[in-house]
Amino acid sequence: MQSARALTDDLFGLIRTKALYARPIPERHRLIFYLGHLEAFDWNQICRNALGLPSFHPAFDHLFEFGIDPEVGKAAVDQPSDWPSSVEVRRYNQRARRVISERLADAPEQTVHVAIEHRLMHAETLAYLLHNLPYADKIAPAASAPRSGPRPETPFLEIPSGQAALGRVQDNGFGWDNEFEVHTKHTPAFRIAKYKVTNGEYLDFVRGGALAPHFWAERKGEWFVRGMFREIPLPLDWPVYVTQEQASAYAAWRGKRLMTEAEFHRAAGDGLYPWGDAPPTRSRGNFDFHEWDPVPVDSTPAGDSQYGVSQLAGNGWEWTSTRFEPFPGFRPFPFYPGYSANFFDGRHYVAKGGSPRTAARLLRKSFRNWFRPNYPYIYATFRLVESC
Repeated sequence: MQSARALTDDLFGLIRTKALYARPIPERHRLIFYLGHLEAFDWNQICRNALGLPSFHPAFDHLFEFGIDPEVGKAAVDQPSDWPSSVEVRRYNQRARRVISERLADAPEQTVHVAIEHRLMHAETLAYLLHNLPYADKIAPAASAPRSGPRPETPFLEIPSGQAALGRVQDNGFGWDNEFEVHTKHTPAFRIAKYKVTNGEYLDFVRGGALAPHFWAERKGEWFVRGMFREIPLPLDWPVYVTQEQASAYAAWRGKRLMTEAEFHRAAGDGLYPWGDAPPTRSRGNFDFHEWDPVPVDSTPAGDSQYGVSQLAGNGWEWTSTRFEPFPGFRPFPFYPGYSANFFDGRHYVAKGGSPRTAARLLRKSFRNWFRPNYPYIYATFRLVESC
């Protein structure tokens, strides 16, 4: 818990005070909400719900309890003046955090895992929110020059037919409700691109008339990537961040398709992670907050799967063509019933793997992320697939 708190504290430390009431993404809350949300969530789940402690600030418990997920283009209408001062929020945070720390040992283990992983997921959410803040509103840390080179050739690798193992075994470590139950699905043979689709490849699509991705900017006829803290001349060997709709359109343009969730599991092999059972380390991929932006798609061969597929964990979530739906035997968490069930609406798609800002403990293959297909702000990539 302490390391997760330090991580999110550092993220808020990058925001200039005047920007706390900004709304970098129109469909999301203002940043001041997230300042209060992390402690309110922990307080509500651990102290109020699990331990039955009385509330010391019911209004803030409710105000900061849950986020929003409106359709793209349907912005919230609240004003900065509708929110409490940052001083009040920080005072609430300090008291909540102190009591949580005092009582954490009394909380159910599952609830503690929920709080930690929720905070780590929001560390990634905060990253893409901050990504959309003007550069002047962020305090940039020291950074090395980005790695980039020519775009690589991308061979296709054949994955034999077989049973894809999806889900997670009960009572074998923590998992969110949508990760259960474990089951298998027969998956016919298919061919998959070794690498994620690069900016260089997608540039051909844009030159052919497609809209540019959200993270690109054109300056005097030259393309740039809007990095977290500065614009970078378009790195041709970085993966392209796009929506699921853009990924599907590009795949169709190339005469290919996106992979299914089951095909992701087949391509990722039989280990705990795509590279096997060894713990996630920096040599295996671009994840766990080491980088703010992508790295070249061919730069982490130590993370290749048993079939030779690169970067199935890290460097950008992998879009699939699979709608986010419950697995057989799904049971919602009784203390958080809407975490997954509220999104089993046919309007969200599964993303797998992880991004540069995904915590190592979320890289387990059973972890499922999901987003609307036209949501442009996340660090989401894709690769091409074709049936054999």
